[in-house]
Amino acid sequence: MLRREWLDPALGKALFSDYGDQWITEHKISARTREEYRSIWRHHIDPFLGPINLAELSPAVIRTWRTTLLSAGRSEDRTAKAYRLVRAICTTAVDDGRITRNPCRIKGAGEHRTPERPTATITQVFDLADAMPPRFHALILSAAFTGLRWGELAGLRRCDLDLDTATLHVRRRLAQLSRGGLRPGPPKSTAGIRTIALPSFLVATLDNHIAAYSGPPPDGLIFCGQRGGMLRRGNFGRATNWPTTIIKTGLPAGFHFHDLRHTGNHLAATAGASTRELMHRMGHGTMRAALIYQHATTERDRRIATQIATLVDRERHHHGRQGPIIGRDEQNAGVHDALDT
Repeated sequence: MLRREWLDPALGKALFSDYGDQWITEHKISARTREEYRSIWRHHIDPFLGPINLAELSPAVIRTWRTTLLSAGRSEDRTAKAYRLVRAICTTAVDDGRITRNPCRIKGAGEHRTPERPTATITQVFDLADAMPPRFHALILSAAFTGLRWGELAGLRRCDLDLDTATLHVRRRLAQLSRGGLRPGPPKSTAGIRTIALPSFLVATLDNHIAAYSGPPPDGLIFCGQRGGMLRRGNFGRATNWPTTIIKTGLPAGFHFHDLRHTGNHLAATAGASTRELMHRMGHGTMRAALIYQHATTERDRRIATQIATLVDRERHHHGRQGPIIGRDEQNAGVHDALDT
């Protein structure tokens, strides 16, 4: 005789609309992620699955919903995100004893392989940095040669940088919400909290940058507006004329700031980083992955940074150029700073 778990029928009568909305409200996620979930929920889930009772959700209902989204022109990426959200909510519903089994059983429905993003050459990175307003020269080099995310760079404070040991402590990030608000917070995951070694040339660059543009110690922002305001992506793009500038420096149209991080990832791998060391340096991974990857040794990370510096020096010398210097006088540059908040 098969053993069946008894469920209170009343628990399964809750509308998916109410249960899902409560899940998004109560789940432990960042403000930026919660905002994204609410957008996905509002546009792609609630109008279709919201009126259905939890107990009535079935694999057939989920298949029909997913097919409806794709037929209506939703992108595969957005549909996959919506599917993952529904699956996560239903997993909690199983744990809560509201349903016996997760109805989201479509193999591969939560996966979407995005096209490979472009990387920049070392020469292109320096050309791009040189084409920036002086205030953002070091920002470009830091993005490419540390692999930090935009929010991590924007959240860096002077106390996070140790020039004597050539290390950078990533402790927080600056999240920009869809309505324009800026919210400081912890990195995306436990793996994001890390200390990375800096290539030698970047230490000198950051030293010069801090003297000219950063906020006062110890908590002043390293990368900020002229009056110490926090960086915004949109204002940065306008101040740097990003779409035109990347074309002028030989980068492909559509090259994103985040592709500098991808460049850093590729460069660290070329310098000899193992998978574990690369995951540590880039701050990749879920909480489970962080337990595996966060133990990269300081000495090995220092060797990776040294190898990056060697690769940069080799290519710079090949093209007859010297190391990066922030020696341009901003006072004479006449650059409008649009990044104060």
